[in-house]
Parts: sequence; structure tokens; C-alpha cells
Amino acid sequence: MLNNISLAADAATLSPIALFLQADWVVKGVMIGLLAASVYVWTVIFAHGRGVGKMMRASERFERDFWRAGNIDKFYEENGREELPSARVLAAGISEWRRSVAGKTIDRDGTRERLGIAMNAALAGEVDKLNEKIGILATIGSVAPFVGLFGTVWGIMRSFTAIAAENNSSLAVVAPGIAEALFATAIGLFAAIPAVIAYNSFSQRLNRLESRLGRFADGLHATFSRELEVEA
Repeated sequence: MLNNISLAADAATLSPIALFLQADWVVKGVMIGLLAASVYVWTVIFAHGRGVGKMMRASERFERDFWRAGNIDKFYEENGREELPSARVLAAGISEWRRSVAGKTIDRDGTRERLGIAMNAALAGEVDKLNEKIGILATIGSVAPFVGLFGTVWGIMRSFTAIAAENNSSLAVVAPGIAEALFATAIGLFAAIPAVIAYNSFSQRLNRLESRLGRFADGLHATFSRELEVEA
């Protein structure tokens, strides 16, 4: 009976909350930082993941409607102000087209080149903005394990210090410090693993979006080039 009570007490002492409360201020700081990073990771996963999915569906609809439209200028006036990457690429192309054909003479080769540059710049800008939101995931995924490892090393150092102070190497003396150390590592992995998985998943989706935007920009460039031939 007494052994059961002792085991229950030891289990309570080694619970996550107890391990946090027993840790010194360095390990506590590591744990708090990693927990905050984990909360941020899951916030990005849910918020950004839902937003990217919605944006990709809206962009697909925008491009489909554009290619079905009979009048580019009318479509742009009605839909060109949407907050979508495809709309911004279209806006860049339309803006450059209007400036290039506004004069009495048209430099066709120069217009084609400027159209490509303008739309590619808009495309790159949209991709960069989306990448900025997930870049922190890569940082957390690569740094969190090492931060947890720092907490581990610090906790093990405390365990050896306790051994020296107590002149006793029994498990009861070293277990709390080692448990705190391993708990810091576990929190680091808990933050890093979903961050890496989410970053890879978002990167694949953004690569698909970039490819789609590239095809859309190429289609626009071909359309404008045909219009230049008509202008001849």
C-alpha cells in the first residue's frame, strides 16, 4: 500500500505541470518560448492553411471567368480590383498595356518585353508575400529542437550539480533534473515537427500556385501579343 502511494506521488512529481514548476528559470524560459512557438505554429497552420485554400479556389474561379470573358477591359473594370494574385497579375498587364499603346507610335517588341517584365514582377511579388507568412515555420522547425536541446543540457548539468551537492547518485536525486531536461526536448520537438510538416505542405501548395500564375501570365502575354498584331 505504501509503495503504491509512493509511486503515485512520484508520478505526480514527474507530471508535465510539476516538471515545469520544479524547473529553474532557464529551463522555464526555454519551455515558455517553445510553447509560445508551438501556439504560433498551430495558429499559422489553421489560419494560413484555410486562407491559402480559399485564395487558390478564388484564383481558379477568377482565371476561368477571365478566359470565358469576351471583353478584357470590361472584365478588368468589373473584377480587376479583387484581392487575388491573379487579379494583380492582370492589373499589372493591363496597366503596362495601356501605357504602352497610349502614344501615336507603338514599339511592339518593347511592349512585349515590358508586359512580360511587369507581369512577372507582379507574380514574384505575390509569391514573396505568401512565402513571408510561412517563412517563420521553417525557422521554428529548424531552431526549436536546438532550443529544446539547450534546455536538456542545462537540466542535465543541474542533475550533476545535485549529485555533487548531495553526494548521492541515486535515481531520486537525478530523476527530476533529467525529467525536466527531457521534457524541454519533447516540447521542442512538439513545436518543430508540425512546423516542418506545415512548411513543406504550404511550400508545395505555393509552388502549384506560382506555376498556375506563371501559366496565367504567359496566356495574358500571348493575348496582348495578338492584340499588338491587330494594332499593326
